[in-house]
Amino acid sequence: FPLAIQGIGKQEREQRARQMIELVSLKGRERHFPAELSGGQQQRVGIARSLAVEPEIWFLDEPFSALDPLIRREMQDELMRLQSVLKKTIVFITHDFDEAIRLADRIAIMKDGAIIQIGTPEDLVIRPATDYVAEFTRDVNRAKVLSARSVMDPASADAGSYERIESHAKIASFAASIIDSPKPFAVVDKNGGVIGEITARA
Repeated sequence: FPLAIQGIGKQEREQRARQMIELVSLKGRERHFPAELSGGQQQRVGIARSLAVEPEIWFLDEPFSALDPLIRREMQDELMRLQSVLKKTIVFITHDFDEAIRLADRIAIMKDGAIIQIGTPEDLVIRPATDYVAEFTRDVNRAKVLSARSVMDPASADAGSYERIESHAKIASFAASIIDSPKPFAVVDKNGGVIGEITARA
């Protein structure tokens, strides 16, 4: 219907619909009724419909809030896959801070209709602008948010010989390796240059 409102012809509308169906992995289910689809598949229909108009900014208002945890995570994965393909700016509304951390490059926290802080997930956890933001992020699993760069020590003379961790890697991804290692790990930038080191004490 939105495509018809835009004055797009029937043939092009049908072609775009088929493209969106394939994009969200629903090819072969075009003639199924909603009741014949799983909860995750129904969400994919909604995603396909929202993308069919080719929005410059993709606005999603709590799209996964009613889903059970397993399907919700599946749809989060699907959203990240689509973003990697489409490269669109997404404005995603959620009351689940863990969901925001998993999906967002930058997060805006609002209170009473006003934005009180915008930043990366790491910024919000390490440098909360207000007591409200600090309380909002208090129970966050920091190992999933903080990066090697944020907890590293200055590089020692031997750092070049240590095993390496990328500076943007989250603590949760390398914590077990650090704990089991008798030596520090070198933290490297995107060019492979050593910028610090990290130990289990971090």
